[in-house]
Amino acid sequence: MSALYVLNFYSPVFVDQLKRGRKSATIRLGDKSRKYQRSQVVWVTVGYRHGPREKIFSAVIDDVEVKKVSELSPRDIEHDNPEFRRLDDTVQFLEQIYSRPVDRDDIVTVIRFSQIVERPIGSFGNGEPPSPN
Repeated sequence: MSALYVLNFYSPVFVDQLKRGRKSATIRLGDKSRKYQRSQVVWVTVGYRHGPREKIFSAVIDDVEVKKVSELSPRDIEHDNPEFRRLDDTVQFLEQIYSRPVDRDDIVTVIRFSQIVERPIGSFGNGEPPSPN
């Protein structure tokens, strides 16, 4: 039996961005490539550690990329937080989340994901091909 993995976000600010599809990646401090892998299905949740969490949706991991903070692209930054445009914004945010200084040589993992849209049970098996995303 395979384990169920979760991409959890602590800030409720992300709920709207996630639900609207504006946030399609997360930047995590450290190498998370052993935990998260391409094509893996995860739950995307919001909540605080050791507390209740709300499942926002299921997602498939599209890509997992390990790199230095200094190698983050504008695309990485924008997909992680649509409000950010500069590397310094992302560094400050990571420092806030992880409660420690973040250096440009630190390793991060960019995890890109896509929401899995689930149809109501009654709509399956009607002989029609699946609709394109």
